[in-house]
Amino acid sequence: MNDLPKQPAASDPANELASGNSTIDPRDFRNALGTYGTGVTIITAMAADGKPYGITCNSFASVSLNPPLVLWSLGVYSSSLTVFQSASHFAVHVLGTSQQALANKFAKSSEDKFAGIDWTPGLGNAPVLAESVASFQCRSVNRYHGGDHVIFLGAVEAYAYNTGEPLLFARGTYGRFLADDERKKSS
Repeated sequence: MNDLPKQPAASDPANELASGNSTIDPRDFRNALGTYGTGVTIITAMAADGKPYGITCNSFASVSLNPPLVLWSLGVYSSSLTVFQSASHFAVHVLGTSQQALANKFAKSSEDKFAGIDWTPGLGNAPVLAESVASFQCRSVNRYHGGDHVIFLGAVEAYAYNTGEPLLFARGTYGRFLADDERKKSS
C-alpha cells in the first residue's frame, strides 16, 4: 500500500487507450478502485430463446433524472454479453443485506442461475426478482464500448423500492451502511 500518487509516464495520446499500452499495473489499479464502496445489483434480461439471464454487477449508476436514465457495464468476454446486447429491456435489482448468497450465485457461471429463484417477467420479459431493495425496468437505449467493457444505457420505464437495507461491496467484501446514529450507539 502506498499513499503516493500513481501517475502514468507521459505517453502517446493515440495509444493511450490501446490495450496493453498503459503503464498502470492492472491489479494495483483494481485495488485502488476497490476502495470505492458500491451497491450490489443483479442485472437480468431474457434471451431470444426465452431463457432468463442474470449477472451480479457493481458498475450500476444513475445518469439522468429527466429523462430517467441509468447505466451499467459488462466485460466484453462475458458469456452473456450477446444476450444483453440483443435484449430490448433489462432489469436492475439493488440487493439487500440478506441477499449476499444471491449475489454470489449470480456472480458465478451456471447453467441455470434462476433455479429456485422467485421472479416474474417484467417489461420486455426481463426477469424481475422478488425481494430486492429496488428494481428498475429499463428499455435498452444505447451501448458504448469502453476499454474491456460495454456500457449499457437504459431508459427507466418502471421502478419499485422499499426501505430494506442495501448490500454494499468494497475491498473485495460485502458489508452494510452504518449511519452516524448507529455508529454512535456502537461506540
